Amino acid sequence: MSAARLRSPLGLGQVTVVLLGLVIAADLFHIWAGVLEIRVAGEILAGINDDAALRRGELAEALHDWSRAAQTLTLLATAVVFLRWFHRVRVNAEVLNAARHTKSRGWAVWGWFCPVVNLWFPRRVTLDVWDASATSAHRPGHGLVNSWWTLWIVSLLADRAAEWRYDTARGVVGWRHALRQMLVVDALDAAAAVLAALVVLTVTRMQYERVLAGPVLVPVLG
Repeated sequence: MSAARLRSPLGLGQVTVVLLGLVIAADLFHIWAGVLEIRVAGEILAGINDDAALRRGELAEALHDWSRAAQTLTLLATAVVFLRWFHRVRVNAEVLNAARHTKSRGWAVWGWFCPVVNLWFPRRVTLDVWDASATSAHRPGHGLVNSWWTLWIVSLLADRAAEWRYDTARGVVGWRHALRQMLVVDALDAAAAVLAALVVLTVTRMQYERVLAGPVLVPVLG
């Protein structure tokens, strides 16, 4: 393992926050598409099947597909940049305070992909980074990290359930119920992205302030 050295997290942190904003926008896009689909389902149940209703149905279906593609693309792009930022702040935190880490730096990446342990290892690494990055004069509590992680896990589980219900929905009534459930999932995911952005901004700021407060093993950001 290479020696830990400080590197600025500012650029990666800023890009990560921007991408999280795009994730939120994609979720809102999918919510809008879902609302249109629910309206179409209501029209079908009411027996409205004129040409205008058919066009609205086709538009709603197209928007659903486009919004799902937008969600997938923004999520993948955000995941790549977020993991780079996360690994960087973990290495920085090791320089700032090596004694505060319960997991090796490799878990900053692999902890997200290993089944079962990915339910709590990333949170543990985040808390270690959070504590190591704080100045001795100002150690914020873990409320933000815990809220983000709880909402993230809940949104993941809710997404699995909503996808299953959507795929197995029978009839227009079942389809409409599944769409409503997916609206809740999108709202949860957007809220989790907001909290994730706050975590990124807070950790990045703390590391910057921690370096200014010094002393550290490497006195300048590379």
